[in-house]
Amino acid sequence: MPSLDRRRFLRDAAATTALVSAGGLAATSAAPAQAAPSTNAAAAAPTTRRSGAVSFRWWGTAGWRVDIGDRTVLVDPFLSRIDTGLFTGPFNPATPLTVRPDVIDAHVDRAMTVLVTHTHWDHFMDVPYIAGRTGARVFGTLTAYHLGLAYGVPSTQLSPVKGGEVLDFGDHSVEVVGSLHSRNPSYSLAFPGVRVTKPALPATIADLPEGDTLGYLLRIDGGPSVYFTGASDVAQRNLTGLAPDVAMVALQSATTTGDYLPRLLKGLDYPKVVVPVHWDNFETTLENPPTVAPNDRIRLDNMIAEVRRISPRSRVLVPEYGTAYHF
Repeated sequence: MPSLDRRRFLRDAAATTALVSAGGLAATSAAPAQAAPSTNAAAAAPTTRRSGAVSFRWWGTAGWRVDIGDRTVLVDPFLSRIDTGLFTGPFNPATPLTVRPDVIDAHVDRAMTVLVTHTHWDHFMDVPYIAGRTGARVFGTLTAYHLGLAYGVPSTQLSPVKGGEVLDFGDHSVEVVGSLHSRNPSYSLAFPGVRVTKPALPATIADLPEGDTLGYLLRIDGGPSVYFTGASDVAQRNLTGLAPDVAMVALQSATTTGDYLPRLLKGLDYPKVVVPVHWDNFETTLENPPTVAPNDRIRLDNMIAEVRRISPRSRVLVPEYGTAYHF
């Protein structure tokens, strides 16, 4: 049982219980695509305070759509969900990068900002298309910046960050947190590497390296503070003082990373709500109920049990695709 301090007790007592809206993907998905806002409008720093509701929709993997009044923030949007053989075997690193505008356009009608945790294909592949369609500003590592240039995204829409930045958008802010990518059973990771100059146009999933990993803390004026992860490792010291209300926590992919959940939850001061992500088969269609591989189902069940053991005051919310959650 984690120790509780007075600050934590008062914060929990004052926090609003997370409300979950009913309904499946079809009932709660984003509206059909409309005309995209201009690049200049997306790049301008907002000065008004929020008016309207705040909702969070999970798009599978580590992807989220956050609507803050009439503005939209996307995190790791990956909707094309191409088949690489990762879940059915054999895995093919030479799988062509195939963006599916018909699928993306059905969900993305607008975006002001896109937050990229790292540049593996299942986090970054759809981002350049979305940036071109909406004029959104893309935040990510220097690798994300150079990959964006390779795709033809204007430099005026690309904002490289490294961790420590606090970005003010008027009715909400984003704090960038240096983080780590998860390790595989060989204590390594898929497609390591960074891009320090503009590369050739990526053609296969292997052309999108990890490129360093970030976390993001979204603080909403009059709303919750939410921490987003994109991979299952953590630089615990970087989390000091964040204390989010909600944490979107990636499923641990291998046991080679020691004490992942204990370090993460302690570093985040045991959030009120923990939402597991990156547990679904992200190479299947975006339909509820989410498809999950048998081994990942076991890992998910173990994760839920471990969160409840480590942080019994936390509520665990297992999301469905496209459902609007209000925290």
